[in-house]
Amino acid sequence: MTKVVLIFIGSGVGGVLRYAVVGWSQRLANGSFPIGTLLVNVSGCLVVGFLAAALAGRVLVREEFRLALLIGLLGGYTTFSTFGLETFTLLNDGQKWPALLNIVSSVVLGLVCVGAGYRWAEKWLGV
Repeated sequence: MTKVVLIFIGSGVGGVLRYAVVGWSQRLANGSFPIGTLLVNVSGCLVVGFLAAALAGRVLVREEFRLALLIGLLGGYTTFSTFGLETFTLLNDGQKWPALLNIVSSVVLGLVCVGAGYRWAEKWLGV
């Protein structure tokens, strides 16, 4: 139960942090390009890579705190960091085809599903 509560708290903090970083960076950039989302995704990948290596090595952290950081905080901040870590792990393990499949299928299927969901809402809700 402690793990779930810590992940829940971390997710909330990560979500609020994402909101703040995206809003701040978009105001600074003052443009239509989603620089805030890019900043969140890239910084989340940097942090998840650092923490994945650090917490697998000499830094001893209890499992529930590791989960609260990696799944909770960073999952709430950006799920793109998890995608990046999983793809990196595949590449690092020499599994280039599964890594490429993960990249292509995640991006293509993600875009197709966004479009399908949007059209579904237009049809069913008249928006």
